[in-house]
Amino acid sequence: MQERNTSGEHYSSGQMSPADEKTWSIIAHLSVLAALIGLAPLGALVVWLMYKDKSPRVRFHAAQALWYQLAWVLIIIAYTILSTILSLVVVGIFMFFLLPLLALVPIAHGCYAAYKVSQGEDFRYPYIADRIDGGQRRIV
Repeated sequence: MQERNTSGEHYSSGQMSPADEKTWSIIAHLSVLAALIGLAPLGALVVWLMYKDKSPRVRFHAAQALWYQLAWVLIIIAYTILSTILSLVVVGIFMFFLLPLLALVPIAHGCYAAYKVSQGEDFRYPYIADRIDGGQRRIV
């Protein structure tokens, strides 16, 4: 079964329209805002699970966002542990002041990625994008 999108192009009902691909790719990147309530990678995971078989583009952006957010969760946990250990010798107390700033980095980067995708560009997180698509530069 084929449907028409607003520009008159046909796409099968098992696929997503380009506008839907763009929307869900943006949502995957903006899911980093869920970190503000403690649910950082869950939004990207949900988008990836729902659309991984429907669109290679959404699958790529959701997987990128998921791995990027997971990496930052691990970085922040490691930084907190290191700060706690070093605070025992007084040096680490100053590291706790940087923790809120460190937590803002993935949020700002995720919002920037969503903006770039909304402008029609295929944003690629450094290192993570190459691991997801095997170094290919083109999204199908």
